[in-house]
Amino acid sequence: MSPALSILDLATIARGRSARESFAHSVRLAQTAERAGYRRVWYAEHHNMGSIASSATSVLIGHVAEHTETIRVGAGGIMLPNHSPLVIAEQFGTLETLFPGRIDLGLGRAPGSDRNTMYALRRDPNSADRFPQDVLELQGYLSGESRVAGVKAVPRAEGIVPLYILGSSLFGAQLAAQFGLPYAFASHFAPAALHEAVAVYRANFTPSEQLAQPYVMAALNVFAAADHETAQDQRAAAYRDRARRMIARGPAHGEFTDAEIDAFLASPNGSQLADMTRYTAAGTPDEIRDYLTDFAQSIGADELITAHHAIDIEDRIRSVELTAAALATEPAAAG
Repeated sequence: MSPALSILDLATIARGRSARESFAHSVRLAQTAERAGYRRVWYAEHHNMGSIASSATSVLIGHVAEHTETIRVGAGGIMLPNHSPLVIAEQFGTLETLFPGRIDLGLGRAPGSDRNTMYALRRDPNSADRFPQDVLELQGYLSGESRVAGVKAVPRAEGIVPLYILGSSLFGAQLAAQFGLPYAFASHFAPAALHEAVAVYRANFTPSEQLAQPYVMAALNVFAAADHETAQDQRAAAYRDRARRMIARGPAHGEFTDAEIDAFLASPNGSQLADMTRYTAAGTPDEIRDYLTDFAQSIGADELITAHHAIDIEDRIRSVELTAAALATEPAAAG
């Protein structure tokens, strides 16, 4: 059986475009994914990044859920150390009340920002150390079994808001296993520990009320097109654009040609940036199917979270459609 297919939408703000246009594109992408049979679409919390519009993650989730009917919509993820667990429980209790049976809550412990932004968020530098306790506190609010005397989250949805632990290291794998929660690995940008983390998660998994068996989700990048050359061109353009944005955040200034960007990515200084997108499928539907199937089998993934990065929205939508058709998506065990 093929793994379930889902989408991570970074709500990218293209050069010369607005955040409003980005939100309209996110709605179209989610509607396409819904028609194509994807299980869920997730949005990630990022701050102080001019190219990503999903900073108010729960607001965007509500907007997309309002414009879709059946696909699950959620956070992949909320960076819990940036927030009070009570506030997140209230937000997602509200979302689940409005859109019953469709809301996911993925949790990470990274800042989702730089150090200065972390301080602007009023985040305690040591707040990540409390992540396990914060997950349990949040879980208590969502279940109606608060761990804080006299405090409850209102509204608390009648249905369940399932939790997912996100990570790119062994810490997240160990925590997801200990709490008996699904584990989603951010291999679309942090590939190094993927196989080891999944092995640790499976070996140490303890069943919980939410989940009886391990459930592995892994993210990867996808550029699907009608022909190989077009997909490769979309990949090159998207990753050059990404490199330019990251360079612009550093001390370097000025415009760089495509050749200069390519040379940088091939250099020792750029190799780490290039390796972040190690897991990328780019090609025809047949090539995409083979790549995704091999990738899923290499870790026994139950679900693949696909991030479609073509710069043009029409190309992203087509990539979503072609990928679903290539894998002939089938329902998998609930996660």
